[in-house]
Amino acid sequence: MTKYAKLLLELINQSEEHMTAEQLFLELKKITPSVVQATVYNNLNTLCQEGLIRKMSIEGSPDRYDKNRKHDHLVCKKCGALSDKCFADLTKDLEDQLGEGIIAYDLKVFYLCPKCREEK
Repeated sequence: MTKYAKLLLELINQSEEHMTAEQLFLELKKITPSVVQATVYNNLNTLCQEGLIRKMSIEGSPDRYDKNRKHDHLVCKKCGALSDKCFADLTKDLEDQLGEGIIAYDLKVFYLCPKCREEK
């Protein structure tokens, strides 16, 4: 693993946010000013391929990166706020419905966050 991959993994695992590649680039630049965007993108892709982080794709928003631990996400349909939520594990139910084993699933629940509900 490259030094940049290690630093990116550390940034993602320590963050309470779901940062974009641009945000991660800016944070990494504070630590290693010589880093370039291509290095960040290449290392993020490698970390995703190795299963060390998760890439969150939400239509209309830039991809965000997250820790690779079992959890689900709430996504505000209005402002795009993304937050972690631990729902009951659906693996067994999904496997029963599918009729075979699954490797993983990614659950995103769309709703209106409390702030956007108040504005309505």
